[in-house]
Amino acid sequence: MKIVIDEDKCVAAGQCVAAAMDVFDQREDDGIVVLLDPNPPAELADDVRNAAAVCPALAIRIEE
Repeated sequence: MKIVIDEDKCVAAGQCVAAAMDVFDQREDDGIVVLLDPNPPAELADDVRNAAAVCPALAIRIEE
């Protein structure tokens, strides 16, 4: 699993952080998503998929 973020689409809602805090964070100055782990371990796959699904801006893409 590889995660790709489109920062231009991100609206800083923070849903990704709530869904997978080991993989996503937010910049302090503007709240834009920060990818902590572009290739997370398999045990986090469900959380990452959920984060992509709940992103209101569809800024998270997953490549399997």
